[in-house]
Amino acid sequence: MKLTTKNVTILGMLTALYVVFSSFLKFTLVGNIMVDLGYIVFAFALCMYGPWGAVVGVLGCALESILFSAYGFSVSWVAANLYIGLVCGFGFWKSRHPFARTLITVFSVAAAMLGIKTLIECNLYNIPWEVKMPKNAVAFVADAVTMILGILFYELMRERVGDRL
Repeated sequence: MKLTTKNVTILGMLTALYVVFSSFLKFTLVGNIMVDLGYIVFAFALCMYGPWGAVVGVLGCALESILFSAYGFSVSWVAANLYIGLVCGFGFWKSRHPFARTLITVFSVAAAMLGIKTLIECNLYNIPWEVKMPKNAVAFVADAVTMILGILFYELMRERVGDRL
């Protein structure tokens, strides 16, 4: 994919949409773990732009946490989104089949939430592994399901508009 002005503009609009969805369309599950509907936009961007879609997740997460989060900037969420974006983005380029994309998503979100995010938060905030892992397991399920919805939304849109998407 070439980074044309049109593509950069669309990535910017998707980033803004991610911020809006992540800021105002959240549902609390456990403690401070929430269902973040911004991941629908993130998965959609990854389906459209491959690894370039990682920009949406990384910048969107950073902007949302700086502007609207009560907890401030989160290094662990940004690092997890970068990992998810790159793994899913390159994986989505290799395989366009929705089931393959779903598997790639589940495994990359699991590694990001249960591995990267947990490791960073345990070391950065001196939280015991046994305390942080269950919360991040809930975040893994919520984020994986939300991203799968984004993949399904992309497939539905691709069916309707064809190769223009």
